[in-house]
Order: sequence, then C-alpha cells, then structure tokens
Amino acid sequence: MHYSLDKKDKYAVLKLHEQKLNTLISAELKSEMLIINSQGIRNIILDLTDTMYCDSSGLSAILVGNRVCRNANGNFVVTGLSDAVQKLITISQLDQVLTIAASLDEAVQTINGDEIKQ
Repeated sequence: MHYSLDKKDKYAVLKLHEQKLNTLISAELKSEMLIINSQGIRNIILDLTDTMYCDSSGLSAILVGNRVCRNANGNFVVTGLSDAVQKLITISQLDQVLTIAASLDEAVQTINGDEIKQ
C-alpha cells in the first residue's frame, strides 16, 4: 500500500496513494489506522484524492477508521472523494454515518472546530 502520513498536534492526515481501495489494500489500511490510533492520535483525516475506485472491503476499512476514532472520542473525516467513491458511499447510505469534507482544509476545520467544543 502506498500512502503518506502527516502527523499534526491534534490530528493525522493519511493520504492514500492508490487508484483502487479494494481487498488488496483494505486490510493494510485498517491496520495503519489502528496503529495511528494506538499512538494516541484520536483524529484521523483520510484523504482519498488519488482513489478512483472503492469496493465493499474498502468501505469496511473506512468504517474501521470511523469506529476507532469514535471509540477514542475523536473524529474521522474523509475527504477527496471521486464521483465514483462518493456515489458508492451515498448508495450505501454511509454519507449519513461518515463525516465527509469537500477539501483537506474543510476537514482540518472540522477537526479543529470539534476539538474546541470538547
């Protein structure tokens, strides 16, 4: 799996550098998000700008990220969705469960805004 990780004070940005988020990638993505969370980072931004395709195992990985952040009283924000990935999330009705930001800046503002409330 190709990705970059940018750790900040209040959050980490995990940018996936893969065109497909499928069975070949999802297990490693789940593991990476669990590792990030175990290091005390409770807010994760998953940037899928480079990802054009996602299947059910990819959605499962995204939901794992959402769950680990929520369990740590943190936030999980997904950004950079292609039309195809956005459509899959909407069809799966996960747009009602996930926090989706239109841009990385908006995702950071979401994290920072929620941090102030807590």
